[in-house]
Amino acid sequence: MSRPIQLIVNADDFGFTRDVNEGIVQAHQRGILTATTLMANGEAFEHAVELAKRTPTLDVGCHLAMVQGVSVLHPGRPMPATVAELIGALIRREIQPYEEARAQVQKIVDAGIEPSHIDTHKHTHLLPPVLDAVVRVAREFGIGWVRRPFDFGIGPGVKVGKKAVAVGMRLLKPRFAAKLGALRSTDYFTGFQITGSLNAASLVETLERLPEGTTEFMCHPGYLGTELAAAKTRLKQSRADELAALTSAEARAMIDRRGVRLVRYRDL
Repeated sequence: MSRPIQLIVNADDFGFTRDVNEGIVQAHQRGILTATTLMANGEAFEHAVELAKRTPTLDVGCHLAMVQGVSVLHPGRPMPATVAELIGALIRREIQPYEEARAQVQKIVDAGIEPSHIDTHKHTHLLPPVLDAVVRVAREFGIGWVRRPFDFGIGPGVKVGKKAVAVGMRLLKPRFAAKLGALRSTDYFTGFQITGSLNAASLVETLERLPEGTTEFMCHPGYLGTELAAAKTRLKQSRADELAALTSAEARAMIDRRGVRLVRYRDL
């Protein structure tokens, strides 16, 4: 028996800058975006919370940041700048992944947001100590969904380097699935391999290839305003391109043609 094609279009980095926040909300209100994950250590955290409360149809989760920005557990202390630095800090026990994750989720909950799902900045929950922390925090706060970041690679424009990373990520699948236990994840995940190059054409191709079952599509929309232009991120113009793709008539037409159901985590 065939299953419906269900799609969660989930934006990372809610709370990063105000122009990113506005772009995410516009991608939801005028496009196909259904969910987002909120950065507790984002410079525009309060602005994101305000927008979330004014947009109750937007499904909000936690975007836990173990790299970049500053610690929520230890205010003002910089987080490791890269995943490699994070690995070193974990080995030297200079960072407390559970305590940091719990502080970030608690900040989101205290702001009046009831998160439905968790993912991590730079997919750091692929690292066993961070995954252990994420699973523990999700159970503690009753958050039922955790991103399974193993991209099945649909869509054009995949770079060789990202292919190698994707192969390495797939090697972590068995432990990842075993660790989740009763926590849930979508059947499929995509968007990683085309981060930075997503446009209307690649989005349409991705939609055309969606399999039966539930897929999370990761994206990074935003407006390229003064805050984003000044921010430390390689994703600048690409965020505006993603916003245009997510609100395009071509994307909506493909969803309608294939009968894709746009859903949220809290709908499942």
